Amino acid sequence: MQRWRIGGTLLGLVAALATALYAQEKASPPPDDSSAPKTLPGSQFSGMYSFLKEGEFVQVSVEEAGHVTGFVSRFGDLDSDRGVFLDQFFKTGKLNGNALSFTTEVVHGVGYEFKGTIERGEGKKPGDEAYYVLKGTLTQSQADANKKTSSKSQEVTLKAFPADATPAPPSRD
Repeated sequence: MQRWRIGGTLLGLVAALATALYAQEKASPPPDDSSAPKTLPGSQFSGMYSFLKEGEFVQVSVEEAGHVTGFVSRFGDLDSDRGVFLDQFFKTGKLNGNALSFTTEVVHGVGYEFKGTIERGEGKKPGDEAYYVLKGTLTQSQADANKKTSSKSQEVTLKAFPADATPAPPSRD
């Protein structure tokens, strides 16, 4: 749990910068005073979830009509990017009820596809770690130097991070 606090603090600093950049890029129109704010269906699932290794995560943002945006932030595997965070934004993303699917852009020959569900986890109240979990099949596709693509699939359970450790998406420069 101590590692989550240290990682959460570091992620919090990164999140503050990312939030400022994202807010500039995504300025919203003035609010409509004629009605009360409406909650988007599925927006309660928006947030940051664990990924494959400690310190890696996936950010999920549910938007209108079940459209999902987000990114996977993972450590690089190549000698040139080992230990560096690589952000892989969603090319496609969809939420239908609690069924979630997304496909990431390919970065350094690696891309991901997730097909599964968003379910209640072991967290006791909203904002707790693992209040929601992503359960399903994660497929990693990797292209080698000869452009031959291989893929491997695995069943995963990705836990929601505690609310105080969830950053906003970074800018897509």
